Amino acid sequence: MRTPVRSWRARLRDAVAASDPGLLRLAAGLRTVGAIALTLAVLAPLGASVPHLVAGAMAAMVSTFAIREKQRGKQAVTLALGLPVALTAVTLGALLSSHVIAGDLFFVALIFCAVYGRRFGERGTALGLIGFQVYFLSLFVGATVSDLPRLYGVIGVAFASSALVRFALVPETPTGTLERLRSAFRARLAQLVTAQLELLDAGPDDPEAGAKALEHVRAGTARLHETALLIQGRLEDGTADASVARLVQRRVADAEVAAERLGLLLLTARSAERADTLTLHLPGAPFPAGGLLPVRDKAIDTLRRDLEALRAIVLRPASAPPGAAVSHLRNRLLGYRDEENLPVAPPALQDAFRGVGEAARAVLGLRVALDGPQDESDDSPATARSREELDAEDAAIDAGEQEAEEELTGLRRPTTRAAVQVAVGSSLAILGGELLSSHRWYWAVLTCWIVFLNTSSTGEILVKGYRRLLGTVLGVLAGILLAALVGNHTWTAFAVVLTCVFLMFYTAPLSYTLMSFFVTAALGVLYTLLHTYSASVLVLRIGETALGAACGVLAAAFVLPVHTARRTDDLLVAVLDRLADVTRSAVDQLSGAPPVDLLDEARELDQALADLRAATKPLTHPVTPLRTRRDTARYVVALLETCAYHARALAATAELLPTHPSIAADPRLRGAGRRILHNIGALAARTADEHSTAELETGRSIASLLESDVRGVPRFGRVTDRVLRHLQRLDEGVLGLARPLGVKTRTSER
Repeated sequence: MRTPVRSWRARLRDAVAASDPGLLRLAAGLRTVGAIALTLAVLAPLGASVPHLVAGAMAAMVSTFAIREKQRGKQAVTLALGLPVALTAVTLGALLSSHVIAGDLFFVALIFCAVYGRRFGERGTALGLIGFQVYFLSLFVGATVSDLPRLYGVIGVAFASSALVRFALVPETPTGTLERLRSAFRARLAQLVTAQLELLDAGPDDPEAGAKALEHVRAGTARLHETALLIQGRLEDGTADASVARLVQRRVADAEVAAERLGLLLLTARSAERADTLTLHLPGAPFPAGGLLPVRDKAIDTLRRDLEALRAIVLRPASAPPGAAVSHLRNRLLGYRDEENLPVAPPALQDAFRGVGEAARAVLGLRVALDGPQDESDDSPATARSREELDAEDAAIDAGEQEAEEELTGLRRPTTRAAVQVAVGSSLAILGGELLSSHRWYWAVLTCWIVFLNTSSTGEILVKGYRRLLGTVLGVLAGILLAALVGNHTWTAFAVVLTCVFLMFYTAPLSYTLMSFFVTAALGVLYTLLHTYSASVLVLRIGETALGAACGVLAAAFVLPVHTARRTDDLLVAVLDRLADVTRSAVDQLSGAPPVDLLDEARELDQALADLRAATKPLTHPVTPLRTRRDTARYVVALLETCAYHARALAATAELLPTHPSIAADPRLRGAGRRILHNIGALAARTADEHSTAELETGRSIASLLESDVRGVPRFGRVTDRVLRHLQRLDEGVLGLARPLGVKTRTSER
C-alpha cells in the first residue's frame, strides 16, 4: 500500500510551520510593520514633517512590540494605558531637554521604574518599556515644548494604528496561536521521522553520512521539544477549560516521548551494540562503538515502509476526508503493539517495530484530543483497543491545583536587583556617553538598558553585550551602504526601514546579533531622512554601543552581582528537585500508591531544564576561553536531558496505570527507585552547598532486578520490564553526574 502523495502547497505550508512554530515570528514582524506603514499612510497626507514621520514610526513600533499579553482584552487595556504613559514621557522629554542635569536624573529614575515595573507582570513590563522608549524617542527627534501638540497627535495616530493592526488586520487570538502551534508540532514531528528514516538508511561504509543523520535526529528531537514547551505555555489561554488543556498537554507529552524513544530504538537497531540515550542529547556525540550494521535487510525494508507510513499519518491534515488507505496504514502500525503481529527480526529490530506502534498510538491520541472524534468504521481490533485505552485515559484526566510559590522580597527580588543594576549602569553610560558626544549619548544608555532585558546573570549580560556590539559593527557597514543607495528618496528610505524592521522582529528569537544588525542598518537610513547622516555618526554609534555594553557588564559584576556559576548552580538544584519529584511520584504510582498530578510535575521539570539550558549559554558560547568548563556544561545539560527523558517516560507509563487493566502495579519498583532518589538528593545537596558531605550510592545494577525477579517473563510481556529499563538508564545518568559535579560515590551494601 503506497502512502498518500501530498501537494507542494501542503509541503510548503508544513515547512513554514516547522521553521516558525505558531508563525509567531512572522506575525510579530507583520504586525509591527503594518502598524508603522499605517501610521505613515495617515500622517503623510496630513503634511507631517520627516521628524514627525520618524517619531510616528518609532511610536507605532514600540506600542506594538511592547505588549506581550496573550488575551485580547488584556492587550486592549494595556494599549489604552500605554497612551497616557507615552504622552507623559514625551512631555517630560521635551520639558527637560534644556535642563541637562535634571533630564539625566529623571532618565535614570525612569529607567529604574521601568525595570522595577517588571515585577507587576506583562502589563508592568509593557508600560515600563513604552515609557522608556518614548522618552528615548523625544531625545532622538529633538522634541521641544512648542512641538508637543503635533507630537501628541503623531503618537495618538501611532497607537490607533497599532490597535487597528493588532485587533483587525493581523489579529492574534490564543486559540488561533495554539492551532498554528499544533500544526508546527505536527510538521516538526514529521521532520523528526524523516531524520529517523535518514538514520535508518545510513550505511556502515559512510560514517560521515551516519554522523550527519544522527545530528539531524538530535536536532529534530530538540526542535520537537521546543515546540512542545511553546504549546504548554499557551494551553491555559487557548483551550476551552482546564480539562481540555490537560488532555492536550498529556497527548503532546505522549507524542514527544514516543518519538524520542523511537529514535533511540532505531539507533540501537542500526548499531552494532545498544545505544545510550545520551547519544541523542549530547552535541557531537559519536555513534555507539562498533559502528553501523548493514542496511539492506527484509525487516529493515519493512521498517522503512512503516516509518514512511507513520510520517504520512502525522502529516494528514484534520480536514482531509477519511479513506481506506489511511485506515489501512494506521491499523498496520497499531498492530505492532501486539506481539503476534511483529515481523520475524532480531530483538533490537523488533523493539523498533514496537516503538513504531507506540508512536502511532501517540499520534492517534493527539489527533483525537485536537481534532475530536475520528471515523472508526475501518478500525482493526488493535486500533479499536487503542481507542478504548485513550478514551479511558481521557476520562481519568482532571484538573489539579498548583501550589503557590514563595515570593522573594527586597533586594532578593530579581526585578529590584535588576532595577538597581541598570540604574547604576545607565548613570555610568550617561557620564561616559556625554564625553563621547553631547548629542548622541543616549545610544550608550539604550544599549545598557537593552543588555539587561531578559538576562539574569553577569555572564548572560556579557554575551548579550558582545552580540549587540558585533551586530552594531556589521550594521554600521550595511547602514553606510544603504544610506548611499537611498540618497534623498524619502519613501524609498521608509521602505528600506520597514524591511529592516520586519527582519529585525523575524530574526530576534533566532539571533540577537542579526536583530542588532538590522536595527543599526535601519538607523543609518533614518539618519539620512533626518539629514543628520554621516559615516562618523554611525562610527560614533559603535563607540556608544561598546560603552553602554561595558557599563552594563560593570554594573552587573559589581552591583548586587549574580554570577553565572551561582545562578546555574541554583537552577541545577531546581532541575534536580523537579527530577526527584517526577521520579518519586511516578515510581510511587507504579508501585501502587494513589494517583498524583504527574502532568504538572513533568511540565515543571521541562521548564526548569529550559531555564538551566538558557542560563548555561554564556558557558557554552563558542568564544568562551574556558574550553573545559564549556564541555563540562554541555555534558551536564545533556545528561540532565537524558534523565528528564527517562523520568517523562516513567511518568507517561504511570499515567496509564489507573485506566489499563493489563497494567498492574508492582510494589518492588519502589525499592528499585530508592537509590536513584537518594543520589539525586545527594547531587542537589552538594550543588547547593560545596561543604556538603553527601555521597552517591553505587551497587547492584537496577537492571539485575529484571533478571532475578522477573525471570521467565517475556521481555515486553509486562510493563515492569520497560519501567526497570527506564530506571536503569535514569540511575546511570544520575551516577554519570557525579564526576562533573565533583560528588563522591560509595558502594552500597543494600
